[in-house]
Amino acid sequence: MIDKKGFRPNVGMILANAAGELLWARRVGQDAWQFPQGGIQRNESPEAALYRELNEEVGLAPSDVAVLGATRGWLHYRLPRHLIRRRQRPTCIGQKQVWFLLRLRTADTRVRLDATPAPEFDTWSWVPYWYPLEEIVSFKREVYAQALDELAPVLFPEGPPRRPVNPGTGRPPAIPQPGQGR
Repeated sequence: MIDKKGFRPNVGMILANAAGELLWARRVGQDAWQFPQGGIQRNESPEAALYRELNEEVGLAPSDVAVLGATRGWLHYRLPRHLIRRRQRPTCIGQKQVWFLLRLRTADTRVRLDATPAPEFDTWSWVPYWYPLEEIVSFKREVYAQALDELAPVLFPEGPPRRPVNPGTGRPPAIPQPGQGR
């Protein structure tokens, strides 16, 4: 399903543990890490898509999580030109996403990447809150920043952790690549 402007409706999931770390997952067969996300089907609400995708991508049920918040509106990103399938109709130029912040209520051993016959991820790890901003593919970075900025006060009512900055470069310091998931 693609809207009139060429954007595919989608939900993004920021899943946090009790320590405020986030679930970061690697796409099958790639060196590409991201938050779980997935398309909204025709006549499906964002909330219904959230729970369907949560189960499909990380094997969790609604009872495994608490929804802490969601972005106020759609966050958009455009695909790079080389990823746009021009022969596909309608043409998808990017995604518009509602992001949900979730807290894991059960043991992280409940996370299952093989809940469907064609898993999207092959491993996962808990990472610090701001870590994804430097590791996500560049065309999604602004949407990730918007979602994390908007939802940080919900997860951290006393104030979110500071974005780490490496003096002299203005960039966050390198954090080791997440290890094997549980």
